[in-house]
Amino acid sequence: MKNSHHFMQRPLYAFTIAALAGTSFMSVAAQTDGAEKVERIEVTGSRIKRSDIEGPSPVQSISRADIDNMGYDNLQQLLERMPVAGNGTFSTRGNNQDSTANGAAAVSLRGLGSDATLVLINGRRVSISAFAESITNSFVDINSIPVSAIERIDILKDGASAIYGSDAVAGVVNIILKKDINGLEVNLGYGGTDGPNYEEKTASLVWGTSTEKSSASIIIDYFNNTALSSDEMGRLGTANQEPYGGMDFRSSRGFPGYFYVDGEKTIDPSCPPENATSTGSCLFDYGPYGYITPASERVGAISQFEYNFDNGISAFLEVAVQHNSSQAAGAPTPLDEDAGLTVPASHPNNPFGQDIDIGRYRTVDAGARQWDIESDTLRFVAGLKGEISDWSWEAAVQKGRSKSMQTGDRSQGWVRTDFLQQEIDAGNYNPFGGTYNSQDVIDRITTSLVRRGESHMTSFDANITGEAFSFGDDVVMMAAGIEYREEDVSDIPDDQFQRGLIFGTESVSAAAERDQYAAYIEFSIPLADNLELQLAGRYDDYSDFGSTTNPKVAVRWAPTDSITVRGSWAQGFRAPSLAQIGLGPSEESQFFVDTYRCQATGQDCDALDYNIQFAGNPNLEAEESESWNVGFIWAPTAEFGFGVDIWSITQDNKIDEQEFGPIYSENCNDQNSTVCVRLAPQDGLSLGVIQKVHSTFENVSSQEVSGIDVSANYTHAMNDYGFLKFNLEWAYQDEFKKDGRDYTGEYRYPEHRWIFSTNWEMGDFNTNVNVSYIGEFEDTPDINFDGDLDFDSNTSRMVDSQTLVDLQTAYNFSDKLKVSVGVNNVFDEDPPFAIGDGDGDLYGYVSSVHNPRGRYFYTKLTMRFN
Repeated sequence: MKNSHHFMQRPLYAFTIAALAGTSFMSVAAQTDGAEKVERIEVTGSRIKRSDIEGPSPVQSISRADIDNMGYDNLQQLLERMPVAGNGTFSTRGNNQDSTANGAAAVSLRGLGSDATLVLINGRRVSISAFAESITNSFVDINSIPVSAIERIDILKDGASAIYGSDAVAGVVNIILKKDINGLEVNLGYGGTDGPNYEEKTASLVWGTSTEKSSASIIIDYFNNTALSSDEMGRLGTANQEPYGGMDFRSSRGFPGYFYVDGEKTIDPSCPPENATSTGSCLFDYGPYGYITPASERVGAISQFEYNFDNGISAFLEVAVQHNSSQAAGAPTPLDEDAGLTVPASHPNNPFGQDIDIGRYRTVDAGARQWDIESDTLRFVAGLKGEISDWSWEAAVQKGRSKSMQTGDRSQGWVRTDFLQQEIDAGNYNPFGGTYNSQDVIDRITTSLVRRGESHMTSFDANITGEAFSFGDDVVMMAAGIEYREEDVSDIPDDQFQRGLIFGTESVSAAAERDQYAAYIEFSIPLADNLELQLAGRYDDYSDFGSTTNPKVAVRWAPTDSITVRGSWAQGFRAPSLAQIGLGPSEESQFFVDTYRCQATGQDCDALDYNIQFAGNPNLEAEESESWNVGFIWAPTAEFGFGVDIWSITQDNKIDEQEFGPIYSENCNDQNSTVCVRLAPQDGLSLGVIQKVHSTFENVSSQEVSGIDVSANYTHAMNDYGFLKFNLEWAYQDEFKKDGRDYTGEYRYPEHRWIFSTNWEMGDFNTNVNVSYIGEFEDTPDINFDGDLDFDSNTSRMVDSQTLVDLQTAYNFSDKLKVSVGVNNVFDEDPPFAIGDGDGDLYGYVSSVHNPRGRYFYTKLTMRFN
């Protein structure tokens, strides 16, 4: 047999180069058993099993030791510290009753969104969340993956549709699960903040056994966190940010509210002066009613089995189950003119003595709204693998399911408008003066709700990899495979939402299905002893939008023992999500100034919250992308390595919601518009209150994103005092253009992110310090909050940069006992102040970028039984 690669002939530099090229964050080294045959492994970014762990594409690997040293028991918290993870990463932080993916979390690479990042488990796809984020963004819920089961995380920072298919536009996050476990390990953890009342508890059991012919492992994981309530957070828990230099985003749906008397907008006389506006609204601060982090509980189990038959064939089985429960909370039900509520003149509390219309009002006496969310995921993989001569083959079937349910009962603030109208007409419910009505009346105006979602995936894959043919003195390596996949998703809101009886909560309706098959091939061609060429191509055919073919070309050149140069070019695609295709009428709210009505009537001149209703688009086409990466690695010694990668991604045919500004400008100055629907105007006025604005999703935008990644590591031996290891990951975003507008350095798009880690290991003692940095960026993309983005023509203030320091110390008292203690956010840094965007960020900070939790202390106990 001929050698397939010669790169392993430089043992002095193997570790350092591998650390930057294949495992650039606190890296793991390849293990070899001498100068003879080295076991080939599959590296993320290639289907070809290689004898060296560094390939032509940049891969950052986070090892089990790295995960332990960072101290996070939550995969989302860990990944958001990585500089490559940018805008679009979201989590349970800030979830409220208006979120459409409560209790879930996702990761976004390069800021291109969670739907442009492919998440794999052991190299295979996972079923998507039953509930889409931001109404239509389908994603893999990383909260369904227990951290204790993870061996390492590979982040491929390169387009990979030619290898993995749809969604791998910005890159791939491959979760590698623990295998080859022998013995029993029990882990216990507890942590909490020293300011607000927030705690986390963790427990896991890891068991495995193996013989010459078989292996089995079971991992059981438990995670629990208490709620971090907004009312504990001071300035970060109020929608009125004016005292701190921001905007007043309090709601015009107040308690008390305002009415229409003889067609004139009339504020309730009991409205406190500090809540009354010049245009007759009574404001309400909904901020304290939400959760910064909702209470949640997660229980999961993963089992892996493998059996080696006498004929050289191995059978493997993976079974994973996860049950997550969480909560989402929000302010009491907000009501507006669209509810059509009236008060008869005969009402005993009517101070006006005539029939009147209720304008905007909030049923605070019915209590805050709350969802209880239950999510269950199931993953089953079974397959066979083996070797024929110099070829390895594998075939597997997979079944996946994600099931979610949101419920709210009568005690959780869900008011039904027809029930409320009945009690007003009967004179039982008093909507005047901020009155708290009796409980028996509240029981008659509230209801119970259920939202159900479910997604399924069934797939089959088969592949083969090995030596294709001789090429000079070497051989060409090849991988080829086929895949088939069926997917469906349904998201069914409560019928009371669809009938318009429930107000103030974003609702989603979706149903779609598809099947898809694909074939791919990949070659690794040794053009010379130190020059490798990777060629790959993949064909995908979808039942709902057609077919696509995507190629990739990559080169790896090692001109000297200490220098490696790599480059790649690829085309990619993202199929429209099932939610985008099958979306039914779905609503979200947005703050903006109704400038047309303000100019015409002098009313509603403040930024108020209005409803936007979306519908799906079955005619969507696939997004297309083109990416390239050029970089080098310099490793002059085994102790030091330095790498730089310059990258670029261009997306065309980007699926996005229609930009709101043009919709408003073109349609909202027309009382009879069917797009910007207004209620009938009051007497003498030309424009009524906006009832809802219709929108949809189209292939309307393009994105051009580019930047530079820098990686460095250094290990310093201190003789009897052990080793010091330093690692740096720095990401610079040079450009983020969307539809010709450059978002670089603008709201949510900082130019700089980095993390610097120092690890001191001396015998049984280990201390780790992580310093992470997020650069400054401009505040407020819509400076005058008129619904039209104007950051490219106006300049706002800057949101300050933030530096966080995490510290952990661990000690192995014996082979059977390890104790770790740590502090995350050592200096208790608050998130930098931000005015916000009038949409998701209303509380004085940017929730998708900065974490308001504060300083967090924790301890962990590991017990091993062999």
